[in-house]
Amino acid sequence: MTRAMFLLFATCYERVGQSSAGACALQVLVVFGLCFCPTLTRATDLEGIRSHESPEKTRLVMDLSSPAEHTLFTLENPDRVVIDLSGVSAPSSPMRDRKWLKQLFKGPIKSVRLSPESSTDLRVVLELSARVKPMSFLLKPIDQYGDRLVVDLFGAPDGAALSDPAKKVTASVESQTNRNLVIAIDAGHGGDDPGAIGPKRIYEKTVVLDIAKALQKEANRHPGYQAILTRGGDYYVAHRKRTAIAREHQADVFISIHADAWKTPDASGASVYAISESGATSETALWLAEKENRADLIGGVGSVSLDDKDDVLAEVLLDLSMTASLSSSILIGESVLSALKPFNKLHKSKVEQASFIVLKSPDIPSILVETGFISNPGEANRLASKAHQEKLASAIFKGVDAYFRTNPPPGTLLASRSAQQPGTAMTYKIRRGDTLSEIAERFQVSSAQIKELNSLRSDKIRIGQVLEIPRT
Repeated sequence: MTRAMFLLFATCYERVGQSSAGACALQVLVVFGLCFCPTLTRATDLEGIRSHESPEKTRLVMDLSSPAEHTLFTLENPDRVVIDLSGVSAPSSPMRDRKWLKQLFKGPIKSVRLSPESSTDLRVVLELSARVKPMSFLLKPIDQYGDRLVVDLFGAPDGAALSDPAKKVTASVESQTNRNLVIAIDAGHGGDDPGAIGPKRIYEKTVVLDIAKALQKEANRHPGYQAILTRGGDYYVAHRKRTAIAREHQADVFISIHADAWKTPDASGASVYAISESGATSETALWLAEKENRADLIGGVGSVSLDDKDDVLAEVLLDLSMTASLSSSILIGESVLSALKPFNKLHKSKVEQASFIVLKSPDIPSILVETGFISNPGEANRLASKAHQEKLASAIFKGVDAYFRTNPPPGTLLASRSAQQPGTAMTYKIRRGDTLSEIAERFQVSSAQIKELNSLRSDKIRIGQVLEIPRT
């Protein structure tokens, strides 16, 4: 019994006499129950429901005011998933409004029904368009989230699956000639992980997905490049899965897009990261220790397996691969920073190095681009602007392209063109009165060649602009 409860008991005893002590003690016990057994005073509330669709599953998340026990089962004819939550109050409007519920209709979910408001326990019924394999689990509070019940709906056992935004590579690029250079573009965060949240509820996960899609579009319009996304919508992908997707598509470079945040709104500017040497060393050890990694292909386009190598040789091969990958990552990062600098403030003028999990691929050069500070009101507005997103995408691609034009991977179309056009490109600074066609004629090349080499979308040029001129 606490001191406060003892004093309460003593006060009751003095006021009503010893004969009423039993009744007062009962009051104390009630107070004790109210203080230390909050679940006796009120039911758990359902504070919200949301859903996310990914290529592997559809996820339903229920936000709860406190933990709750639940059961889950499926029904057929028609297909349904029923979720019973014990001691959870049935919600009132707006969660019962059909327009509000309609936002949950993703993947196989075609309708959601809730038990009546008068119910002491909550039942949620998901009506489905196809059979699913459900899995549920509780999550504890973290950051801005409280207690949550997560229900994942996986594709039916017969092999029906949700659409994948990135088509898998079915043929090995090892035997291909003049193949496209593959860029894996990773939009950070997603789904229940919003990333940083800026003024006016600007979410990092939304901004970086838009930039990633713009970068994919920019890369795919250039001959010799193919860009794939690690996520094509608002869903979460585990860090290791992101690099696994890049490896499945035998990517030549991995670019993770993010938006920075700081505790004060004055921080601004873009920065680029590569993995640190300590992170590379720890990852090398992890790959050597894990059997599934030893059997994986090393070299981006697939050439060396560690599965049949002894420990010493495997360590040497992996160390060489990681060293080459890290060196290329830094050079690509420097090239991207140079392309960003003319129109976007840089937070760091040099490539930073850190142990980001998403960068820990021993066989693929990888960089993480912080496109700006979403915690800065002015920069957040620009990051949410389609025009600025396209400028960022264009600059990032220009930096990547500049690196690979001088370091084209063997077997790529870029390498083939480099062999056909020996020698490095010349540069020319635009002067007053110059036109693209006149410059092309002067150097005996076509305007199209100059535009392609410099990633120009039109014939418009400006005074002081430096153009690369291909050698004939």
